[in-house]
Amino acid sequence: MTPPQVPEVTTVLAHNRSARARHIALRAALGAALIALPVLLVAAGVPNTFLTVLPIVPGLFLLFLLLLRTRHGQRLKVCERVLRTYPLEYRDRVDKRGSEWRLLGTVHTVKLSVRGQHGARTMRALNASTVRRWPQGTDSGAWFAGDPAFGGVMIVPGTGDMLFLQPAEWERYEDERAAADPQRRALAEQAGIVGLLEKEPSTIAALGG
Repeated sequence: MTPPQVPEVTTVLAHNRSARARHIALRAALGAALIALPVLLVAAGVPNTFLTVLPIVPGLFLLFLLLLRTRHGQRLKVCERVLRTYPLEYRDRVDKRGSEWRLLGTVHTVKLSVRGQHGARTMRALNASTVRRWPQGTDSGAWFAGDPAFGGVMIVPGTGDMLFLQPAEWERYEDERAAADPQRRALAEQAGIVGLLEKEPSTIAALGG
């Protein structure tokens, strides 16, 4: 099968920056609207009761969650560094194993491989634009740039959606990373993937630091 046209990195980055900005703006507007709603209702003559002020709670939570994801999420910046460091290679098989909702984004579990080859690592994938849904268009494969032991970037053909990948079992490949030759490690350091980029918190309190 002939791979699709190699995506243009500048175009892909611009697409994901735009998607991230829209995603943030929509949720910020929704959170602000929920917080402002009780004020507008009271000004319109609605009695100031518990139900009247209730929308403030989800509004604050939405804004707090958005703040955490934008403050701690480094995916887009690191994806750009990866794409400036490693060449793109086409993987004609994308095997999505599952998805898990987390505070910093939905973590998808995937394997990227070439048909007929075995040993592809299981990777954790997070959308670089902070969108939670799994992108459409991966049925025939995707582009990959990076080093499977350290991490990398997956680009969906056609749409340009981009996901940041690192090994799902990070500790399992610690020996391989430690034994990497200087050139390989230098590339990983240049790309910003020499360490685990985002540690998923189990509670909101874990994000306070």
